[in-house]
Amino acid sequence: MSSFGFSVLFVVFFALTLGLRFWLANRHIRHVLRHRASVPAEFASKVSLAAHQKAADYTVAKTRLGIVGLLWAGLVLIGFTLLGGLQALSSTLLGLTGPGMTHQIALVAAFAVLSALLDLPLDWYRQFVQEQRFGFNKMTPRLWLADLAKGALMGAVIGLPLVWVILVLMEKSGDLWWLWAWCVWSGFQLLMMVLYPSVIAPMFNKFTPLDDAGLKQRIEALMTRVGFASKGLFVMDGSKRSAHGNAYFSGFGSNKRIVFFDTLLARLEPHEIEAVLAHELGHFKLRHIVKRIVTIFALSLGLLALLGYLKTQAWFYTGLGVTPLLGASNDGMALILFMLVLPIFTFVLSPLNAITSRKHEFEADAFAARHTDGAHLVSALVKMYEDNASTLTPDPLYSSFYDSHPPASVRVKHLTMAGA
Repeated sequence: MSSFGFSVLFVVFFALTLGLRFWLANRHIRHVLRHRASVPAEFASKVSLAAHQKAADYTVAKTRLGIVGLLWAGLVLIGFTLLGGLQALSSTLLGLTGPGMTHQIALVAAFAVLSALLDLPLDWYRQFVQEQRFGFNKMTPRLWLADLAKGALMGAVIGLPLVWVILVLMEKSGDLWWLWAWCVWSGFQLLMMVLYPSVIAPMFNKFTPLDDAGLKQRIEALMTRVGFASKGLFVMDGSKRSAHGNAYFSGFGSNKRIVFFDTLLARLEPHEIEAVLAHELGHFKLRHIVKRIVTIFALSLGLLALLGYLKTQAWFYTGLGVTPLLGASNDGMALILFMLVLPIFTFVLSPLNAITSRKHEFEADAFAARHTDGAHLVSALVKMYEDNASTLTPDPLYSSFYDSHPPASVRVKHLTMAGA
């Protein structure tokens, strides 16, 4: 392929993807506003009109901000690629470091820092204007900045050594470097699953053992019924950042732990908490987690193999506004370009992932209905939809691209049928 041909292909996919996402967002806004005036019949006795309208307004506000973010991200992408941003960054760093591994590491690190800085204004607005407006923000600017600093530190301590290893493999291990890189990346992901609950997560939140004896007994009885062994039941201080609530289990192997947001415990009744947890345990018992890991690992292997081909093609660089170095490594640039353009070419496939994810959600709901009362899960879901201001009337097509969970009405209908 010629560099001009690849440039044209990139621009065509960029325009189509941007146009599709813009059209979906506006379609979603119109659909939500069209159903704002009344609560859907199946929720009429459970959700107030005020709560329904708040969810509609929150959804519209988030989607409109998403459109702004979409346009900004598009400008940044073109700026980095066709307008020469990455080329200028690489040339500047090359003058400071000279060619070699130091240049490659510096390029990846500088790109990561610049990308984060460019995202900061929208992130700030989202947290301290949009979330504040709807009563969800509990963060202070000081905590927000502290989280940024911790995240940057974690990225440097964990991310840079991983990038160095990958770049060394790309340069030193021959044509099959992508296979060895995949082994390293897969091992790293598994290691993070083990370390995250006990090492990384406590850097950002406080986790305390669940001290409600009655609820603890109920949960332990559920775990015994379904055959789930956990290293502990913990409450996370999610309320210091947000009014949103959730529950999840994390970890891998014997390091699994169940975590409840304190906001969730404050809102739901014990039997509803049990039903929500039964749903999460369903994902584990039905091996959804293992299936997702296997799928991600398989996809990553294919993508790394594709990168192994692209990094040797001059048109891949020149078609995206970069002149590859002669007689020196371009591996860091190849990694950056691949990460930048991959979403442009794959967004149209998003519904395929949503289909699998929704299938797993239905199966986990059915599992919860078998081991607890399905009506309790329905009542818990309704409260969570209301508390999180999640719209009950998403546009079906928009939802098929963006939502890993089924729409509320469809999910509740399945649970009601399961109960019957």
